[in-house]
Amino acid sequence: MKDHKVSPHSDQLPHAHKGNFKEKSEVIPVVEETVHLDKKVVETGKVTVTSKTVEHNESVDETYRYEDVEVERIAINEYINTDYPPGIRHEDDTTIVPIYKEVVVVEKKLLLVEELRITKKQIEKPYQTTVTLRKQEVSIERTDPDTLYDPGDNE
Repeated sequence: MKDHKVSPHSDQLPHAHKGNFKEKSEVIPVVEETVHLDKKVVETGKVTVTSKTVEHNESVDETYRYEDVEVERIAINEYINTDYPPGIRHEDDTTIVPIYKEVVVVEKKLLLVEELRITKKQIEKPYQTTVTLRKQEVSIERTDPDTLYDPGDNE
C-alpha cells in the first residue's frame, strides 16, 4: 500500500493525483480495554473483648442520728385556782402536758395531779457495716494478623 495523505478536503491532495484519485477505504479495528475488579473479604486480625464483674468489700464508717423520747411522770397534786386550766407548754426541748381531774369538795376545783415531761434528745452512735461494690473490668486481646492471612493465597 502506498502512503497517501488522505484528507476530507480534496484541495489538500498532492498535485499529481488531483483529477484521477479514487477513494479507497480501509478497515481499522477500534479496540477498547476494560478492567474488572473482584472483591474478597480477607480476615487480617481478630479482637476478643471480654468483661467480668469484680466484687470487693468496703467498710463504711458513718454516724447516724435518731430521736429518742423520754417520758417522765411528775406528781403535783395541787389545786388550780383559775377558771381555765393552763394548757400544754414548752421548756427548752421538753413539752409539758398537764393532767387534770375533778374532785368533789365543798366547791369544785381543779387538782393538778401530774405532768408528763416529754423530752427529745439527739443521739449519735457509730455505725459500721460492710457493703459489696461491683465494677466491670474489660480486657482486649488482638490476634496476630500474620497468622490469619497469607497474601500469596489467592483462593
